[in-house]
Amino acid sequence: MRARAGWWTGALALGLGCGGPSEGDDTGVMSITFGLTDSATTEDPGMTSTPTSADGTESDDGGIKLDVGNLGDAGGPPLPTCEVVDGMDAVGECGEQAPPDSFEPEVQWSWMGQDGQTQSITIVLVANLTDDDGDGAINLCDVPDIVVNAFANYGPWDANLYALDGATGAVHWKSEVMVDGAVTPALGDIDGDGLPEIVAVQYQTHALVAFENDGSLKWTGGVWPGYSFGAIALADLDNDGDVEIVAGNMVADHTGLPLITLADQAGNSGFGNASAVADLDGDGDQEIVLGRSAYHHDGTQVFMQAALDVGYPQVADLDDDPLPEILLETADGITVLEHDGTIKYQEQRPTGAPASNNSWMRPSTVHDFDGDGVSEYALSSSADYSVYERDASIVWTAPVVDSTGVAAGTAFDFLGDGIAEAMYADETNLYIFDGSGSPLLTVPRSSGTIIEYPVVADVDNDGSAEIVVVSNESFVGNQTAPLVQVIRDVDDRWIQARRIWNQHTYHVTNVREDGTIPQMEPPSWELLNTYRTNAQIENGGVCVPDPEG
Repeated sequence: MRARAGWWTGALALGLGCGGPSEGDDTGVMSITFGLTDSATTEDPGMTSTPTSADGTESDDGGIKLDVGNLGDAGGPPLPTCEVVDGMDAVGECGEQAPPDSFEPEVQWSWMGQDGQTQSITIVLVANLTDDDGDGAINLCDVPDIVVNAFANYGPWDANLYALDGATGAVHWKSEVMVDGAVTPALGDIDGDGLPEIVAVQYQTHALVAFENDGSLKWTGGVWPGYSFGAIALADLDNDGDVEIVAGNMVADHTGLPLITLADQAGNSGFGNASAVADLDGDGDQEIVLGRSAYHHDGTQVFMQAALDVGYPQVADLDDDPLPEILLETADGITVLEHDGTIKYQEQRPTGAPASNNSWMRPSTVHDFDGDGVSEYALSSSADYSVYERDASIVWTAPVVDSTGVAAGTAFDFLGDGIAEAMYADETNLYIFDGSGSPLLTVPRSSGTIIEYPVVADVDNDGSAEIVVVSNESFVGNQTAPLVQVIRDVDDRWIQARRIWNQHTYHVTNVREDGTIPQMEPPSWELLNTYRTNAQIENGGVCVPDPEG
């Protein structure tokens, strides 16, 4: 049994660098334009925050201190900044708190693609893959990298993985084996060597394939029959220290060898096969959730709701009882199941959009959008993006244009003011919405909105969050935006985010910031109660200003 990191549930308060107020047009909505170039473009980072010293204490130039009063061992060693410690991410740079209404985004860099591969329909992945500071180690003091699944043509999905420098967009490597551009890869340390690997599906053969952190081929595994438009997930299902690979209704070991095929074909039907993993029954090991069904790690069935359609599952606390619920979106609407499969409510369509794949069969986002301490959820339909209370009543709804796909959204509290900004990328724009659903920002992009969504992470290790969004030609050949755009605050005033995003069903507790897959994954619904959103540090701690005086 391979030992893995534990979990620490204390609190850590950090200060973050931010700056002055933003400016918009007379409608209050900002818009970012871009220039099409042949390679990544960069600008001066423009950091204005005051960094801490390497040991987390006050720096000589007057930077803030880390509040480590809750760590328990007074007088103990300072927190490391380059490696995670038990139960907590490494500590990034911090500065002063953002002033109110400080929001002025810009495109930090964009990338047009390479070798004719100029499109992507999957999310990017973020992790440290390269030794950027030349110290002989790959760790969290290096610049994070962005993994892009870029293809040339719709239909064949003839893709390669590219690793881009998070600060500049420069290409570190291109995978030596082609992959399927219609499958979202997953990233994590699957072999215990301390470095992340990337698991994808091989082009044409549909076999699982793994790459080392440098893009070289690690292994070729079993064939995933239901690969198309699917997403891979990594988890230690049985807590034995070895990572399993979940691909729809197939489970493979960390070498790609298929272990079980689950009986329900919901995860084998193309759309709707972004399987979730969670400890539904509180017995310590994890179940595989295909939406209308769930299975123990050995393949025995927990429940099956055969009358329900195929859909995307999310796991969260939606009623304050001790065990989680399953939020499921199918072509028929929104359904919530109890942990044992009992239907809480079924096939709700609050906006009035008709039942159809393009209206309701879309992954959702779980987050406390309004800062009331209770998580809501958000998802799109063909004409709107909406935030819902737990009972499916509408909090707000905003118009979008998305009749073509099954895209998701995300959320992040960029200013640290307790109100999260919601994000959604439709066929023509990336939108950032305020707490009432009014757009704060639109960024032009183009897409068939297949299974991608915006990702928030600190991709350049500057202590401030960035947004990463991809584009493609959609189904009518109208790509008008770069393949990848990274968006930051003009003065890097947004608060910090974790420096990792490893899979489509990302929910923070499923991966350490260094790419380690936890042997015992803490229940995300107890610590953060989020899904497809990022945190500042893994246990749900937030960055706060120093006390006045």
